[in-house]
Amino acid sequence: MKKLAQYVLAATLGVSATYASADAISDAAMSDIRSASAKVRDEYRNPQQTLRFFGLTPDMTVVEISPGGGWYADILYSVVKDNGKYVAAHFYVDDETSGYYKKSVEGFKEKMKPGMKYEGAELTAFDPMKALDISEAGSADMVLTFRNVHNWYMRHGDEGIDNAFGAFFKALKPGGVLGVVEHELPESADDEAMKKSGYMKRSYVVSAAEKAGFVLEASSDVNANPMDTADHPKGVWTLPPRLALDDQDREKYMAIGESNRMTLKFTKPKS
Repeated sequence: MKKLAQYVLAATLGVSATYASADAISDAAMSDIRSASAKVRDEYRNPQQTLRFFGLTPDMTVVEISPGGGWYADILYSVVKDNGKYVAAHFYVDDETSGYYKKSVEGFKEKMKPGMKYEGAELTAFDPMKALDISEAGSADMVLTFRNVHNWYMRHGDEGIDNAFGAFFKALKPGGVLGVVEHELPESADDEAMKKSGYMKRSYVVSAAEKAGFVLEASSDVNANPMDTADHPKGVWTLPPRLALDDQDREKYMAIGESNRMTLKFTKPKS
């Protein structure tokens, strides 16, 4: 009878932990620190479903790569601020850095000041050629990158990709999770399209991660969009929200919506 009671208690605690994690993500997604315009894009970016798929829990140390203005940071920080840690591996800044990137980093720093919405967060830097120490080695439970892989490939080719995934592997604890969301190019397309379209082949991303030592644990269609053919005049930027063609065929591209995206969950082996 005592063993049965212990089993029931353990099962109850497990269910409670699951609901707590789910509630933390839901609460963060609905938080007032998020703007109305940011929440509108949940339809395409599916943050709650994506973060649950990756296995985010409130006690994790989470590193987000290139958080930009903080669209995902608003949610991630809110989930882990009390019992975990949020690390923003933002743009690397030096004398050669463009004004856009400098402004983005400075804007993020403002949000980290006392009394601001990211107070207590940690800021590091990431660049696939210049800054690879995104967090103390073996310190992160989770590293997340949203729609960034194409940038590293377009600017630095295979070397940039290898450096990036190597940095993520180094930062993670054994058993840690790497979550990747990226615009997906059909496998039947020419590899050359990855150099300028903003889309990447799933096979290429998986191969790069495995080369760094990761294991592909699971993939999800939560961010898939079968209406996206990935062969647009100005690449992925033809689609919303960028709409690079302005009013040309606007209704057509609005009807397609945002890009078709792969959502991949990798793990760093425990041994």
